[in-house]
Amino acid sequence: MNDSRSRWLALAVLALAQFMVVLDVTIVNVALPAIQTDLGFSAEGLQWVVNSYTLTFGGLLLLGGRMSDILGRRRLFLIGLGLFAAASLAGGFATSEGSLIAIRAIQGIGGALLSPAALALLTVIFPAGRDRNIALGVWGALAGIGGTLGVVAGGVLVDGLGWEWIFFVNVPFAVVAILAAPAFITESRRVQGEHSNFDVAGAILGTAGLFALVGAVIRTEAAGWGSTQVLALFGSAVVLIGAFLFVEARAKDPLVPLRLFRVRGLSVSAIALALNGGAFLGMFFLTALYLQQVHGDSALEAGTHFLPMGGAAILSAVIGAQLVTRFGTRAAYLGGSAVGAVGLLLLSQAGADATFAGGLLPGLIVFGLGLPLVGVANQIAAVAEVPHEDAGAASGVITTAFQVGGALGLALISTTATTRTGDLLAAGAVQTDALAGGFERGMLIAAGLAVANLVIGAVRAPRIRPDAAMVAEASAA
Repeated sequence: MNDSRSRWLALAVLALAQFMVVLDVTIVNVALPAIQTDLGFSAEGLQWVVNSYTLTFGGLLLLGGRMSDILGRRRLFLIGLGLFAAASLAGGFATSEGSLIAIRAIQGIGGALLSPAALALLTVIFPAGRDRNIALGVWGALAGIGGTLGVVAGGVLVDGLGWEWIFFVNVPFAVVAILAAPAFITESRRVQGEHSNFDVAGAILGTAGLFALVGAVIRTEAAGWGSTQVLALFGSAVVLIGAFLFVEARAKDPLVPLRLFRVRGLSVSAIALALNGGAFLGMFFLTALYLQQVHGDSALEAGTHFLPMGGAAILSAVIGAQLVTRFGTRAAYLGGSAVGAVGLLLLSQAGADATFAGGLLPGLIVFGLGLPLVGVANQIAAVAEVPHEDAGAASGVITTAFQVGGALGLALISTTATTRTGDLLAAGAVQTDALAGGFERGMLIAAGLAVANLVIGAVRAPRIRPDAAMVAEASAA
């Protein structure tokens, strides 16, 4: 891989695969109403279309990175890519709620194997310096571009071909990457003797505990907070997460070195990104439903209506990198949290009769401006104060925190909204008014998460002034 042309072709292959994973996050949300109608999903079950993917992806991400280091990064990249493609193909043929949820979980496992392997390959292929910074910039830009294109692509596919094609579309991307990877990417692995243990027990216990915790929150709407089922799920979550911490504290080579949480920057950033992920995923889920079920959008119209938020987020990410370099991470974190809270409060004012331009557009743009500021600032703060040998683990922890926080936030926000909708329907409200009332309540809860982020940042966030290289690496994490 010394040839310059081959390096950039390798980046194209890796970027194609990562683009597919990023695209999958937003493309599915636009299709949720169609999936709900076709497969008979309950409001409770619909959350699992998103959360089963998010939890397996986030929960197994660190294990995937460790396995790629030991077994070979290209090998795990190809295995994860093949698993993701196979699950995508199966997803398009799903005929029931349970089968689609299970397939989405398998997709998450594939993503957890391929994504860390791809980023590790990128850092091996490009030596430190200008070329690596460019490659990392391309990698980081995929999040904004893929997420923005996903909502439009999802709308086009759902309206033109059916929701099944949001899964089928992944297959050609994956096939191209699988065929091209051996030609442009050579195998690499960590030096023998380093990180030789997988810590499978830690990964399984942690992921199972998170599933139980999210399941408990989701079941509260149907069964009630004090029900035996909900209490049993919460109890299981406590036991499983406690066992995870016990294993990690005693493992010779843990997936999550608990000592890292003594570093203030990392511990604060993990909480900040979890709250940011929760507010984002909950907002995106409810807004996609609101646009189609209350506002009357088609899937394509709903996807198009998300574009201004995506554009604002891309602009904010570019400007935010400069702001973080100039003013430091704490200022960007506080500013992003405040802006995000304002955007969510604006969205909460949209009623059943709101126009897009007057009722939704301002909130979407403002929220889009705030989201990347919190992300970039905390990705930098998380790794700035940890030892160099722990930087990879720290990056994995905060990526996991964002995914897990997203799942928990979605469960909390969506369950609260569904409960409010049910109460309004029981009181005699028409369906559109009841759904709008649920949307309002959900946006208020999401705004509460953003306000909590603001408070935590004001009290605990460290002041860090990163250089340009640190910003580039953090943006790609």
